[in-house]
Amino acid sequence: MRALLSAFALPRVFAASKGAAFAAASGRGREPSGHALQRGAVPQSNAPRRALPVIDLGRLEAGAEERAHFLADLRRAAREVGFFYLTGHGVAAAQNGGLLAVARRFFALPDAQKQAVEMIHSPHFRGYTRAGREMTRGKPDWREQFDIGAERECGWRAGDPAWMRLQGPNQWPQALPELRPALLAWQGAMTEVAIKLLRAFAEALGQSPDVFEPIYRGAPNQHIKIIRYPERGEASDAAASGQGVGPHKDSGFLSFILQDDVGGLEVEAAGGAWIEATPREGAFVVNIGELLELASNGYLRATVHRVVAPPPGRERLSAAFFLGASHEATTPLLDLPAEFAAEAKGPDSDPDNPLLQHAGANYLKGRLRSHPDVAQRHYDEL
Repeated sequence: MRALLSAFALPRVFAASKGAAFAAASGRGREPSGHALQRGAVPQSNAPRRALPVIDLGRLEAGAEERAHFLADLRRAAREVGFFYLTGHGVAAAQNGGLLAVARRFFALPDAQKQAVEMIHSPHFRGYTRAGREMTRGKPDWREQFDIGAERECGWRAGDPAWMRLQGPNQWPQALPELRPALLAWQGAMTEVAIKLLRAFAEALGQSPDVFEPIYRGAPNQHIKIIRYPERGEASDAAASGQGVGPHKDSGFLSFILQDDVGGLEVEAAGGAWIEATPREGAFVVNIGELLELASNGYLRATVHRVVAPPPGRERLSAAFFLGASHEATTPLLDLPAEFAAEAKGPDSDPDNPLLQHAGANYLKGRLRSHPDVAQRHYDEL
């Protein structure tokens, strides 16, 4: 594991066209967020009373003029904030509610039944993680969760690149058979929404709607987490810290968060303040991932965000869907229109979290850092 950074250093980023260069390779570009790099701060719920923008996906089909206004609003929200509420997405409230209900039943299972499908058993990073076992920026996150990906077989063989082991079977708890169909159905519904929105992003950036299709076609990265944030307490250092999940960015194209009615998700704003992503009925919270930041040469921003653990007497439940590129894909650099290219200053430069051009390598980097126990058992040769 000591060689982890050097193992990933070679394919970090690629040179941009027309004389620009990606920040992780050159050291130029926007400076990293101060909050993203802090390692000892206790999260405080001091977010300003500022609301995230609301984007209604139904406007995409409301005629040419409204479509143009929608694309402009989408581009502005992604560039200026990097987070927004998504309404008009077409996923039924009953399906979302049913998903959170089955998630709650999973977390209510006895510990032994959850630990039977613990992530430590999976080289593909699938399964259950106890509170305090996942790490963000070297600190434990006070949440328990269950991760799945697409139901595909593992094609990795000895001698293949390590990132090929990311693909493989999910683990499913025998005591809750209804979890599998509920999560896979939601995965299918969310994939449709995500690809529709990704195509809209391509248009908003002056591209063909299918510009990203070659790097996700056939085998997109379809990652789901169901997550329970226990109340903040004093049972452990992780519980007392208030870090539900520490400040971070997401690595894929787009992330979609389904929340219950308990807040805690916060988005970093200019100047280091935090905006509360207050739960909004019927809406997903959507954020931009590092793939879109890379592809747009920093014109779009993958925004730092965190979750503050609930106060005593409360718990928080959420589900997250992440759409990413195929593991074997290389992130393209878009040929932006001149007015957008002039404002694209390169991705954020963070020496502690270098952006990698290769999707599988970038994703594996994050998994290894977040789950050191899985890394030690299954990837110790790195």
